[in-house]
Amino acid sequence: MTDRYAGVRSLWAPIGRLEHDPRALAALKLANVGLAMSWGFAVTFVFVRLLPIAEFRAFLLLVAFANFTVSADFGFSGIIYARLRRFRLEGASAATGDGGDFHPRDMAVLLAFMMAVVLTGALLIGGGIVTGHIPTERPGLFLAFYLLTAANIFGILVKRAMAALDHNLLWELVDAVRRGLSLLVLLLALVGLPILWSVFVQIGLAAAGLAIGLAVIHASTGMRGADWWLRGVEMAVVWRTYMRDMGTTMALTLSDVAAYTAPYFGIAMVTNDPRPLLVFDFIYKISRALTAVIRALTEAALPRLTAAWHEGRTARVRELIGRIRWLALGAAGALGLVLLILGGRLSGVLFDGKAVLTLAELVALAVLLCGLAMLCVSTFVHNGVGRFGALLPTSVAFLILSLASVAGAAWAARVTGEPFALCFAILYAGVHVALGLRHGQLLRGMVRA
Repeated sequence: MTDRYAGVRSLWAPIGRLEHDPRALAALKLANVGLAMSWGFAVTFVFVRLLPIAEFRAFLLLVAFANFTVSADFGFSGIIYARLRRFRLEGASAATGDGGDFHPRDMAVLLAFMMAVVLTGALLIGGGIVTGHIPTERPGLFLAFYLLTAANIFGILVKRAMAALDHNLLWELVDAVRRGLSLLVLLLALVGLPILWSVFVQIGLAAAGLAIGLAVIHASTGMRGADWWLRGVEMAVVWRTYMRDMGTTMALTLSDVAAYTAPYFGIAMVTNDPRPLLVFDFIYKISRALTAVIRALTEAALPRLTAAWHEGRTARVRELIGRIRWLALGAAGALGLVLLILGGRLSGVLFDGKAVLTLAELVALAVLLCGLAMLCVSTFVHNGVGRFGALLPTSVAFLILSLASVAGAAWAARVTGEPFALCFAILYAGVHVALGLRHGQLLRGMVRA
């Protein structure tokens, strides 16, 4: 029988030969993390210089909402990875739909769901601008940037699907090119390119990257054109199929997103002083940067780890988890040391002198990163093997403690006379250390399960 996609597959055959080289994969993932981190910091660097401080404060809340939207896939990308990975390892035929609990139409249904999430968010932001709840004189820019950031929800799904199909390296190459060009276009806004046009070009680059990824998924799973055309009956079938995991992942995702973004809104409610919000934004950016590094290290090991897990080779799983944990702690320690030396200067440059973190705040951040390292390893490993339920109790605890850290910091600042930002940084670091220890226990229990 003729292979319809033989010509397409030949294009990525050279890349496929490097796919199973963990060093090449980790190196490219880390390079991509560097580009993603650079873009994230460049957004603040550019917008804080182009917007008045009051409008930039509203922009930070927009970014927080966009981050919420990106994470509002309710864990479907994790489910699709776990199921599509089993599909790949079992060698099922996607063309006949014999992939156990995965069918190619699932991708189309989940993409449609995520599109509805993004459009709903856009309508909410548009309503907020019209009613004055989001104060800005640049409504077009705010909406365009939201769409640019929210587009990552599709990128996460495509990335996870390609990883499950052993096309990690190809996606990382495509994404690296996209991120590099986006960073260049963003920085051009400082030398005369209208910032709105910069955002539009970046949206176009994101769309091009997604198109390439979806084409590869289409070919690798043997999808037909008809699989992308949704019918009500098929959507209902997919919905019922995913219901058994969806309840857990929805609760898990909503809890995690709220835990990470709630301090933005909590701090804005507690004080009108922009400095605490900028301090938390710095903490958030550094935390996301470390998370991206650990995700890259974990994803480089996931092909071997998931194979060992599904084959029941517990000793190999334990070995790989131990290796990832030490790499993650090493990355956290190295980043913490760099911040203790350069963090004050970096925050000053980033925020154009409007907020410079103190040594005490940087020490708290360094401690936070160590707890975050354990939390990240546990989360990524459990998601990779489909153990979503094990994460839910700690996720709910994280949400409660994150909210409590803002209220606790306000109380501690009144009682001690110390700055609110410092009190928050200390309490928030304590939350991460406590949860990091708990996640260490979860990992030990996982290899005994």
